[in-house]
Amino acid sequence: MIAVLLAASRRQTVKVDSDLYPDLAAAGSLAAALEQLAAELGTDLTVVPGGWGPRVSAGIASSVPERKPLSVHIGAESRWFGVSGWSCGVELITGATPDLADVVRAGAAWGQGRSLRQLRTELSFLRSSKRAEAHERGPAAVVELQWRTMRKQAADEPEFTGFGELVEAAHAEPRLRQLYVFSSHWTLGFSSCTGYPFRDEVAIVPSHDGSPFRVKRHPLSDDVLDEAPTAEEAVALAVRHLPTDLGPAVAGTAEQDG
Repeated sequence: MIAVLLAASRRQTVKVDSDLYPDLAAAGSLAAALEQLAAELGTDLTVVPGGWGPRVSAGIASSVPERKPLSVHIGAESRWFGVSGWSCGVELITGATPDLADVVRAGAAWGQGRSLRQLRTELSFLRSSKRAEAHERGPAAVVELQWRTMRKQAADEPEFTGFGELVEAAHAEPRLRQLYVFSSHWTLGFSSCTGYPFRDEVAIVPSHDGSPFRVKRHPLSDDVLDEAPTAEEAVALAVRHLPTDLGPAVAGTAEQDG
């Protein structure tokens, strides 16, 4: 299996294995190798710093404002280049290939704003998730998909009745149903944006072994805003803690919408 990049490779003391990566060793870094190969292929790329230093990682800038630079990094134990493309807090595309030219082509296509279907058609090593595909259709599609996923998760845990009751009660409430729902240690969180990090508007802890349903501001918060004996009552209490002007969830993250 593909090995993850070793934590040590985050430091600039790491050497590129010249047997696995003779092209990188000759160029001096992944960033330099990408620039050289792009020039040879006649491809216009803007290479930016990666998260683990230029020897083993790089980014390929995009002309589409909401798309982050395509992240590129190398494998530690075998030759492969991993890529990941994010937009508005959602990973849209990912994949791995031993061919650096594939990375150049992927970076160019990503930067030009190719759709996920076009990217996968042109470069077979790339893949995307259902959530990523929903993201292309807009935040309402992401929210709808997430609710379907959450309801299925609840149905798959029939013995945890408190969780299932909570999911169904929350889904029945229009003001919560328009938000992005997620779970953290079985606590339901409701976000007004569809990307991570989420903007938590309210959270509800399900009843378990006779405990009440608890309403909190954040899923991991220790502060309890309200308690209720039933899921329906907990949902009603949670709605009271939402901003009065809160609309449907939007694309983006808690750090930056859009």
